[in-house]
Amino acid sequence: MSAPIFVDPLQDGAADPTVIRNRATGEWWMFYTNRRAHLGGAGVAWIHGSPIGVATSPDGLSWTYRGTVEGLDDPADAGLNTHWAPEVIFAEGQYHMWLTYIPGAPDDFADNDTRHIFHFTSPDLVAWTRRERLQLSSNYVIDACVFKCPDGLYRLWYKDEGDGSSTHVASGPDLFSWTDEGIAVPGKPAALPHEGPNVFALGGKIWLIVDEWHGQGVFLSDDGRRWTRQGVVLGEPGTDLMDERFARHADVVVTGPDTAALFYFTHPQWDEAAKPVPETGEERRTVVHVARVSVEDGVLKADRNTGPIALPAV
Repeated sequence: MSAPIFVDPLQDGAADPTVIRNRATGEWWMFYTNRRAHLGGAGVAWIHGSPIGVATSPDGLSWTYRGTVEGLDDPADAGLNTHWAPEVIFAEGQYHMWLTYIPGAPDDFADNDTRHIFHFTSPDLVAWTRRERLQLSSNYVIDACVFKCPDGLYRLWYKDEGDGSSTHVASGPDLFSWTDEGIAVPGKPAALPHEGPNVFALGGKIWLIVDEWHGQGVFLSDDGRRWTRQGVVLGEPGTDLMDERFARHADVVVTGPDTAALFYFTHPQWDEAAKPVPETGEERRTVVHVARVSVEDGVLKADRNTGPIALPAV
């Protein structure tokens, strides 16, 4: 069954999950955007003012709420601020987090509400140090993803909302300096607008998935630089009543040479085809699921109906 593996117990709005193993404890940690689903009101303040939530699991099969991450705000910004779409990896001897930061909790999506991606580091996944604001292609960037490519460079993919909701990419040698490389996957009007890029290696290829709001668009590459579109996965409803809607903003944990666990979220009570914006607390509610991913004959496949997936111990 495709029942949720995690529901935020306080805000009821777990979204944009990213999963990483804690190297000291062996546990798996899930970081996520902690939306305020039941805030109320007609605007979008419920999407803003979100902290980063954390859940932990010994094996990926059951998850326990841990709380929210402290110390991510700009010291100059008093009150409630917005944190979106964490990306967390271990590299170069420490943990790194990139997330989108918006001062305050705006009630609309006005063009002057700039969105920037910030970099943080940590020795233990608990205490985070703010490093820098990334200088990227515009002032409207969200949804960072970082992966080390075969040429030895790290690459950072992200959504540029100022450029037709395209995926842009920057490269760098050390996770602290980035050089713009332009568009990796175009958005509108030439192609499909999208968000939430995620890159991973599986089955001898490098894969890029993006949230197209009707499933996950799939692209493959030999080098992480040139991408070929393969199609869409997770566009069909799951068998559980909480998993009948589109699979949104995903993260992938590789579990074997040709298999992986894909973590995603859904709006279980929102009829996305009928209403452009969720209006009630139940419609705004989000939950986290997992799908089994495999590469078969060079094709990426995803099955959202397999139930919880055990994650490797090492």
